Amino acid sequence: MHEVTEDVFCVPSTAVNRVLVRDGRDLTLVDAGYPGDAAGLADAVRALGSRPEDVRAVLVTHAHVDHVGGLSALTPGTPVLVHPDELPNARGERREQATPLDVAVRAWRPRVARWALSIVRAGATAHPVVAAARPLPGGGPLDLPGGPVPVPTPGHTSGHTAYLFPRHGVVATGDALVTGHPTSRVRGPQLLPGFFSASPDRARDALGALAALPADLLVPGHGDPWRGDLAAAVALARR
Repeated sequence: MHEVTEDVFCVPSTAVNRVLVRDGRDLTLVDAGYPGDAAGLADAVRALGSRPEDVRAVLVTHAHVDHVGGLSALTPGTPVLVHPDELPNARGERREQATPLDVAVRAWRPRVARWALSIVRAGATAHPVVAAARPLPGGGPLDLPGGPVPVPTPGHTSGHTAYLFPRHGVVATGDALVTGHPTSRVRGPQLLPGFFSASPDRARDALGALAALPADLLVPGHGDPWRGDLAAAVALARR
Protein backbone atom coordinates (compact mmCIF):
# COMPACT_ATOMS: atom_id res chain seq x y z
CA MET A 1 0.00 0.00 0.00
CA HIS A 2 1.26 3.49 -0.74
CA GLU A 3 -0.13 6.98 -0.26
CA VAL A 4 -0.39 8.50 -3.74
CA THR A 5 -1.45 11.86 -2.36
CA GLU A 6 -2.63 13.01 1.05
CA ASP A 7 -5.24 10.58 2.42
CA VAL A 8 -5.52 8.61 -0.85
CA PHE A 9 -3.99 5.14 -0.89
CA CYS A 10 -3.40 2.65 -3.69
CA VAL A 11 -3.62 -0.90 -2.34
CA PRO A 12 -2.18 -3.35 -4.90
CA SER A 13 -3.15 -7.01 -4.86
CA THR A 14 -3.01 -9.81 -7.42
CA ALA A 15 -2.66 -7.80 -10.65
CA VAL A 16 -5.36 -5.31 -9.59
CA ASN A 17 -5.53 -2.17 -7.45
CA ARG A 18 -7.91 -1.12 -4.70
CA VAL A 19 -8.22 2.54 -3.60
CA LEU A 20 -8.84 3.79 -0.07
CA VAL A 21 -9.70 7.44 0.62
CA ARG A 22 -9.50 8.56 4.24
CA ASP A 23 -11.30 11.23 6.21
CA GLY A 24 -10.30 10.84 9.86
CA ARG A 25 -10.95 7.18 10.57
CA ASP A 26 -13.68 6.92 7.96
CA LEU A 27 -12.87 5.40 4.59
CA THR A 28 -14.26 5.10 1.09
CA LEU A 29 -13.13 2.00 -0.77
CA VAL A 30 -13.05 1.71 -4.56
CA ASP A 31 -13.08 -1.96 -5.60
CA ALA A 32 -12.06 -4.96 -3.52
CA GLY A 33 -9.77 -7.28 -5.51
CA TYR A 34 -9.95 -11.07 -5.88
CA PRO A 35 -11.38 -13.40 -3.21
CA GLY A 36 -7.86 -14.46 -2.28
CA ASP A 37 -6.91 -10.85 -1.57
CA ALA A 38 -9.60 -10.21 1.06
CA ALA A 39 -7.28 -10.66 4.05
CA GLY A 40 -4.79 -8.19 2.58
CA LEU A 41 -7.55 -5.63 2.17
CA ALA A 42 -8.54 -5.95 5.82
CA ASP A 43 -4.87 -5.59 6.79
CA ALA A 44 -4.59 -2.38 4.72
CA VAL A 45 -7.62 -0.88 6.46
CA ARG A 46 -6.13 -1.66 9.87
CA ALA A 47 -2.73 -0.27 8.83
CA LEU A 48 -4.44 3.09 8.40
CA GLY A 49 -5.65 2.97 11.99
CA SER A 50 -9.20 2.11 10.95
CA ARG A 51 -11.42 -0.95 11.24
CA PRO A 52 -13.35 -2.73 8.49
CA GLU A 53 -16.53 -1.19 9.92
CA ASP A 54 -15.06 2.27 9.27
CA VAL A 55 -15.44 1.69 5.52
CA ARG A 56 -18.54 3.81 4.88
CA ALA A 57 -19.17 2.39 1.41
CA VAL A 58 -17.59 0.44 -1.42
CA LEU A 59 -17.75 2.08 -4.83
CA VAL A 60 -17.54 -0.64 -7.48
CA THR A 61 -16.19 0.35 -10.88
CA HIS A 62 -17.58 -2.90 -12.30
CA ALA A 63 -18.59 -6.29 -11.01
CA HIS A 64 -15.80 -8.53 -12.30
CA VAL A 65 -14.36 -11.02 -9.83
CA ASP A 66 -11.08 -9.09 -9.50
CA HIS A 67 -13.01 -6.01 -8.36
CA VAL A 68 -15.67 -7.49 -6.06
CA GLY A 69 -14.17 -10.80 -4.92
CA GLY A 70 -12.58 -9.32 -1.79
CA LEU A 71 -15.77 -7.82 -0.36
CA SER A 72 -15.77 -10.52 2.31
CA ALA A 73 -13.07 -8.49 4.11
CA LEU A 74 -15.68 -5.91 5.09
CA THR A 75 -18.36 -5.79 7.74
CA PRO A 76 -21.67 -7.30 6.56
CA GLY A 77 -24.04 -4.50 5.69
CA THR A 78 -21.37 -2.15 4.35
CA PRO A 79 -23.07 -0.37 1.41
CA VAL A 80 -21.85 -1.56 -1.99
CA LEU A 81 -22.72 0.93 -4.72
CA VAL A 82 -22.70 0.39 -8.49
CA HIS A 83 -24.07 2.16 -11.54
CA PRO A 84 -27.69 1.05 -12.16
CA ASP A 85 -26.62 -0.54 -15.46
CA GLU A 86 -24.09 -2.67 -13.56
CA LEU A 87 -26.62 -4.17 -11.14
CA PRO A 88 -27.35 -7.22 -13.34
CA ASN A 89 -23.63 -8.07 -13.37
CA ALA A 90 -23.30 -7.55 -9.62
CA ARG A 91 -26.35 -9.70 -8.86
CA GLY A 92 -25.28 -12.52 -11.16
CA GLU A 93 -28.08 -11.99 -13.66
CA ARG A 94 -25.65 -11.16 -16.47
CA ARG A 95 -21.97 -11.86 -17.02
CA GLU A 96 -19.97 -9.44 -19.19
CA GLN A 97 -16.40 -10.63 -18.92
CA ALA A 98 -13.70 -12.59 -20.70
CA THR A 99 -14.50 -16.30 -20.70
CA PRO A 100 -12.10 -19.14 -19.85
CA LEU A 101 -12.02 -19.87 -23.60
CA ASP A 102 -10.98 -16.27 -24.35
CA VAL A 103 -8.02 -16.78 -22.02
CA ALA A 104 -7.23 -20.35 -23.12
CA VAL A 105 -6.84 -19.46 -26.81
CA ARG A 106 -4.24 -16.85 -25.81
CA ALA A 107 -2.45 -18.92 -23.19
CA TRP A 108 0.32 -19.87 -25.65
CA ARG A 109 1.73 -16.43 -24.83
CA PRO A 110 3.96 -16.73 -21.73
CA ARG A 111 2.67 -13.49 -20.21
CA VAL A 112 -0.94 -14.64 -20.51
CA ALA A 113 -0.14 -18.08 -19.10
CA ARG A 114 1.67 -16.64 -16.07
CA TRP A 115 -1.12 -14.15 -15.42
CA ALA A 116 -3.81 -16.81 -15.74
CA LEU A 117 -2.07 -19.08 -13.25
CA SER A 118 -1.67 -16.28 -10.72
CA ILE A 119 -5.31 -15.17 -10.87
CA VAL A 120 -6.65 -18.72 -10.61
CA ARG A 121 -4.70 -19.01 -7.36
CA ALA A 122 -6.37 -15.75 -6.22
CA GLY A 123 -9.87 -17.06 -6.93
CA ALA A 124 -10.53 -15.95 -10.50
CA THR A 125 -12.78 -18.93 -11.25
CA ALA A 126 -15.29 -17.81 -8.60
CA HIS A 127 -18.44 -16.01 -9.65
CA PRO A 128 -19.25 -13.76 -6.69
CA VAL A 129 -22.80 -12.51 -6.43
CA VAL A 130 -23.27 -9.17 -4.70
CA ALA A 131 -26.94 -9.55 -3.93
CA ALA A 132 -26.98 -6.47 -1.69
CA ALA A 133 -25.49 -4.13 -4.30
CA ARG A 134 -27.34 -0.81 -4.50
CA PRO A 135 -27.61 1.65 -7.39
CA LEU A 136 -25.59 4.83 -7.12
CA PRO A 137 -27.74 7.83 -6.25
CA GLY A 138 -28.03 10.32 -9.08
CA GLY A 139 -26.65 13.83 -9.16
CA GLY A 140 -23.41 15.26 -7.82
CA PRO A 141 -20.87 14.21 -5.22
CA LEU A 142 -21.64 11.38 -2.85
CA ASP A 143 -21.77 12.02 0.89
CA LEU A 144 -18.74 9.83 1.56
CA PRO A 145 -15.08 10.39 2.52
CA GLY A 146 -13.40 12.25 -0.32
CA GLY A 147 -16.66 13.50 -1.83
CA PRO A 148 -16.50 11.10 -4.80
CA VAL A 149 -18.26 11.93 -8.06
CA PRO A 150 -19.31 8.96 -10.24
CA VAL A 151 -18.21 9.24 -13.88
CA PRO A 152 -19.99 6.76 -16.17
CA THR A 153 -17.50 5.05 -18.50
CA PRO A 154 -19.42 2.16 -20.11
CA GLY A 155 -17.78 -0.27 -22.48
CA HIS A 156 -15.64 -2.60 -20.42
CA THR A 157 -19.01 -3.49 -18.90
CA SER A 158 -22.38 -1.85 -19.45
CA GLY A 159 -22.28 0.02 -16.16
CA HIS A 160 -18.56 0.62 -15.71
CA THR A 161 -17.99 3.77 -13.65
CA ALA A 162 -14.88 5.74 -12.70
CA TYR A 163 -14.80 7.86 -9.53
CA LEU A 164 -13.45 11.38 -9.30
CA PHE A 165 -12.23 12.68 -5.94
CA PRO A 166 -12.09 16.40 -6.72
CA ARG A 167 -10.73 17.44 -3.32
CA HIS A 168 -7.67 15.32 -3.99
CA GLY A 169 -7.30 15.74 -7.75
CA VAL A 170 -7.59 11.96 -8.15
CA VAL A 171 -9.65 9.76 -10.42
CA ALA A 172 -9.98 6.01 -9.86
CA THR A 173 -10.47 4.71 -13.39
CA GLY A 174 -11.02 1.00 -12.82
CA ASP A 175 -10.61 -0.75 -16.17
CA ALA A 176 -11.77 2.18 -18.32
CA LEU A 177 -8.18 3.48 -18.48
CA VAL A 178 -5.25 1.47 -17.17
CA THR A 179 -1.48 1.95 -17.18
CA GLY A 180 -0.39 -1.66 -17.51
CA HIS A 181 -1.46 -5.28 -17.37
CA PRO A 182 0.49 -8.51 -16.84
CA THR A 183 -0.55 -9.72 -20.30
CA SER A 184 1.08 -6.73 -22.03
CA ARG A 185 4.58 -5.26 -22.34
CA VAL A 186 3.13 -1.77 -22.78
CA ARG A 187 3.40 0.66 -19.87
CA GLY A 188 1.56 3.96 -19.55
CA PRO A 189 -2.06 4.98 -20.19
CA GLN A 190 -3.84 2.44 -22.38
CA LEU A 191 -7.00 0.47 -22.97
CA LEU A 192 -7.15 -3.17 -22.00
CA PRO A 193 -7.06 -5.67 -24.88
CA GLY A 194 -10.42 -5.82 -26.59
CA PHE A 195 -11.33 -9.35 -25.50
CA PHE A 196 -11.60 -8.12 -21.91
CA SER A 197 -14.41 -5.68 -22.77
CA ALA A 198 -18.10 -6.20 -23.47
CA SER A 199 -17.92 -3.44 -26.11
CA PRO A 200 -14.42 -2.29 -27.14
CA ASP A 201 -15.89 0.53 -29.24
CA ARG A 202 -17.87 1.92 -26.30
CA ALA A 203 -14.81 1.55 -24.09
CA ARG A 204 -12.82 3.73 -26.49
CA ASP A 205 -15.63 6.29 -26.68
CA ALA A 206 -15.85 6.39 -22.87
CA LEU A 207 -12.33 7.80 -22.64
CA GLY A 208 -13.82 11.16 -23.58
CA ALA A 209 -15.57 11.32 -20.21
CA LEU A 210 -12.19 11.24 -18.49
CA ALA A 211 -10.25 13.72 -20.61
CA ALA A 212 -11.60 16.93 -19.08
CA LEU A 213 -11.86 15.87 -15.43
CA PRO A 214 -10.25 18.21 -12.87
CA ALA A 215 -7.63 15.70 -11.76
CA ASP A 216 -3.95 15.17 -12.44
CA LEU A 217 -3.52 11.78 -10.78
CA LEU A 218 -5.15 8.61 -12.04
CA VAL A 219 -5.20 5.43 -10.03
CA PRO A 220 -6.14 2.63 -12.43
CA GLY A 221 -7.52 -0.80 -11.81
CA HIS A 222 -4.37 -2.25 -13.36
CA GLY A 223 -0.88 -0.73 -13.51
CA ASP A 224 0.87 1.99 -11.57
CA PRO A 225 -0.68 5.34 -10.61
CA TRP A 226 0.04 8.01 -13.23
CA ARG A 227 0.41 11.75 -12.73
CA GLY A 228 -0.13 14.25 -15.50
CA ASP A 229 -2.74 15.86 -17.74
CA LEU A 230 -5.71 13.52 -18.16
CA ALA A 231 -6.30 14.68 -21.72
CA ALA A 232 -2.73 13.58 -22.50
CA ALA A 233 -3.38 10.22 -20.82
CA VAL A 234 -6.50 9.73 -22.92
CA ALA A 235 -4.61 10.66 -26.09
CA LEU A 236 -1.95 8.07 -25.28
CA ALA A 237 -4.60 5.41 -24.67
CA ARG A 238 -6.33 6.18 -27.96
CA ARG A 239 -3.07 5.66 -29.82
